[in-house]
Amino acid sequence: MNRASHTALLPSASTWLHTFLPKRRRATSSAITYWCCSLLFAWGSTAQADLKDISRIYHSQPSLQAFEICQGGGCTRSDQLQLTPPEWDNVVQIFTPQAENAEQERQQIAQAIGMLEDIIGTKIGTTADRAGTFDNSDYQHQQDCNDEAINSTTYMRLMQQAGLIRLHTITDTRTRKFFFTGWPHSAAVIRENDSQAEFAVDSWFYDNGHAATIVPMALWKDGYIPADSPIRHRE
Repeated sequence: MNRASHTALLPSASTWLHTFLPKRRRATSSAITYWCCSLLFAWGSTAQADLKDISRIYHSQPSLQAFEICQGGGCTRSDQLQLTPPEWDNVVQIFTPQAENAEQERQQIAQAIGMLEDIIGTKIGTTADRAGTFDNSDYQHQQDCNDEAINSTTYMRLMQQAGLIRLHTITDTRTRKFFFTGWPHSAAVIRENDSQAEFAVDSWFYDNGHAATIVPMALWKDGYIPADSPIRHRE
């Protein structure tokens, strides 16, 4: 259902708010952004963004023995999970052999996020999660872009802890639009260590289990949607 909301200010206040709003107003604006996102998701449901859970999960240190995954739009529901060694080995195999360059590593990250969505989906019901946010209210266990951005960040932290991500640094989530130029939408972000170029890591464009979309930040901020994304036909 809700995959197109916003995590504008997840952990790091969004660049927009830092630039244009006084410090005392940023927290309020962050809450408004999350609420609007979950409101979009909640047409036909009662979901409301849980800002405390979003912040807590984002700032927590995940491990293979204990980590949390968001669903329901704005993390209105979170599930604590663990991965078995055989399950995690599926992820390790994606990074074998090690990437020779940053572009190859981004491809591995994208595939690994899809793999983890597939594994986790069988545990918490999100195998039914559909691309996008709108027109999904008849389907259970949906995730909006707030959920997706948090979960992708968690997955990548697990990869980094295991030494699988070597050529990139995981940064704060980002949001594009802000209602003035379209619906707000959020994604996880990585930075290439050598070039310092930033890339959006967006798992909202496709159904659960599909490889994440990783594109240059400037392209993503400009409203990028993959040509074959199901949301082009559903929304």
